[in-house]
Amino acid sequence: MRAFKTATLTIGMLLAVAAPAMASHAGEGWAGELNDKVITFFSLGVMLFFVLVVVVFSSIQGRLERKKDEKKAAQKLARVGW
Repeated sequence: MRAFKTATLTIGMLLAVAAPAMASHAGEGWAGELNDKVITFFSLGVMLFFVLVVVVFSSIQGRLERKKDEKKAAQKLARVGW
């Protein structure tokens, strides 16, 4: 219960501080005025990032699985003898 109260108070304080900070510059964000080209390239960059993350982690997992299988095969061979 205490953690809930602390979390609620923290979120409330952050929102109270964030609202006036975001109200300046006529709604313009940190990146300045945005157009369709900027949004499109940013979105493509986000998609490319996640594709690369999946490819890299899949490669790592494949190598670890192959290493595990080789270790199992070596243990089985040592147990059997041939």
